[in-house]
Amino acid sequence: MNDITLWLILSDLRGAGNVGAILRTADAVGVARVYACGYTPYPRLPDDSRPPHVISSNARAIAKTALGAEISVPVLHSPDTESALFEAKRNGFTIMVLEQAETSLNLFDYIPKFSKSKTRHGGLALVVGNEVDGVSPDLQAQASQILEIPMLGSKESLNVTSATAVALYHLRTTPLAG
Repeated sequence: MNDITLWLILSDLRGAGNVGAILRTADAVGVARVYACGYTPYPRLPDDSRPPHVISSNARAIAKTALGAEISVPVLHSPDTESALFEAKRNGFTIMVLEQAETSLNLFDYIPKFSKSKTRHGGLALVVGNEVDGVSPDLQAQASQILEIPMLGSKESLNVTSATAVALYHLRTTPLAG
């Protein structure tokens, strides 16, 4: 296990059940913060400005799969993914995108490189995208690295929940280089 700080940025996910399951994984691997961006469903937040029926519906649907992780993992809402990326970069985070692309690197070939210096701020911020459309090319362009999970069977991709779990566990358990 490594002690790198992990943030997770959810870019326009559609399914509250997916968000809940991702929050449960985020809790399991020690993600420090999750940004729910754009129209991604998110749990009830202090000073939540959404209509009460939307808050209630999202909270119930997320809680079904999060099983309490919606309380234990800090979740922030960002109106767009760019704002969350700006915040991560401002805090010294390296931006990683999980997406199939021409320039992507096999996830299992990626080794996080960080100085062991106690004065270094930041960590890794992983961006995962919409269940159908993935992460937009504009957002991919802002990443330090695009990571891809190799697919060995006939299917082209994993569900966003499964893919996020695979990536987070790899990022958490791979010894740091540097």
